[in-house]
Amino acid sequence: MIAIIDYRAGNLTSVRLACESLGLDAQITSDPAVIQTAQHVIFPGVGAAGAAMEHLRELELIDTLRAVVDSGTPFLGICLGTQIILGHSEEDGGIDTIGLLKGDVRQFRPSDPLVKVPQIGWNTVNQKHPHPIFDGIENESEFYFVHSFHPAPEEHGCILGETEYANVTFASVMGKNNLVATQFHPEKSGRIGLRLLKNFANWNGSSC
Repeated sequence: MIAIIDYRAGNLTSVRLACESLGLDAQITSDPAVIQTAQHVIFPGVGAAGAAMEHLRELELIDTLRAVVDSGTPFLGICLGTQIILGHSEEDGGIDTIGLLKGDVRQFRPSDPLVKVPQIGWNTVNQKHPHPIFDGIENESEFYFVHSFHPAPEEHGCILGETEYANVTFASVMGKNNLVATQFHPEKSGRIGLRLLKNFANWNGSSC
């Protein structure tokens, strides 16, 4: 079973429906016991980092997330879920986030007024390192993005894929051990996005 973590963020149903379209058993839940016994865990989300952290604290889920990652369970962050697994975000005046990976989340500040923020739409991902999450997905494939902030991890070795927007080349896919995270929305990225979700469901948590 895949546990989709419910921390009052948006887009949970879209992730569940995408999983179900692949024939995967997926359940939206905020129950720590269910999350910690799941075979795979997805941490999605749409919204603001400050509210997300507040809800995670209220639901007492931060330690659950850390326990899942420490246990070796395959873990997928998506969009907001990708940003707040890092240690700090510039959003909402600057807040500390979960810290599953070292690094920051930074705001796009384009010098060209014609460059729109948030980035909304399709963009390519340059695969920097091979990973099971990319199985059957060609390099420079396009995925769907909606975001005003972008990940900036400290460990360059955890950057699996990069994307360019607003004169910034940012980490659009990160991974370390049993954790992988995408700034884009695989559940909104058509056939290629579904392939990535299927790859995740088939992944045993090893990066080899």
